[in-house]
Amino acid sequence: MEGLLSRRAEAEPDALDVRILDAALAEFETYGLRRVSVEDVARRAGVARTTIYRRFSNKDQLLQAVILRECRRFLSEISAATEGLSARDALVEGFVAGLREARSNPLLTRVLQSEPEVFLPQLSMNGGAIMLAARDILAERLGRDHPQDGEDLNAVCEILLRVAMSLLLVPGGGLAVYDDDSARALARRHLLRLLPPAIG
Repeated sequence: MEGLLSRRAEAEPDALDVRILDAALAEFETYGLRRVSVEDVARRAGVARTTIYRRFSNKDQLLQAVILRECRRFLSEISAATEGLSARDALVEGFVAGLREARSNPLLTRVLQSEPEVFLPQLSMNGGAIMLAARDILAERLGRDHPQDGEDLNAVCEILLRVAMSLLLVPGGGLAVYDDDSARALARRHLLRLLPPAIG
């Protein structure tokens, strides 16, 4: 699938790109999004600041590149967890895997604990491009056998992503989900109802 999170949508990063992105990720995980500067990333990567600016025009673009790469990793884990499953089971296990991976991701954990107000605007940049791209990829996975339900699946997948994000941002409450079993129970009891009739 062509899209923002597809590796086919852009050139593969070269060794220097990987080095810079690895350094940026380590800095953001350690110090958060606000405190890190391009100079900090350059120092950790062992390159000149101008080298980074030739590849990423500013800190926001560098951060977006880091987030996109983490999103690809995140979606790869969901894909692996749902491979070969029916749409119903894929929805449930994808939801479970998504929450698990999000809670164990060092960058997301660090930012949600200390500065969620900085992270959330990143998801809405470019018209919410990251959210929409993730939605499209999940919808494609759930609708492989029912392409005619694409529009409905787009809505379902966006709702799933927004539910998962709210559970991460505001834990506890009546829909508290603390582990895989409780996430699975929530998905089976409530989220499966969202699937179009032909799939559900």
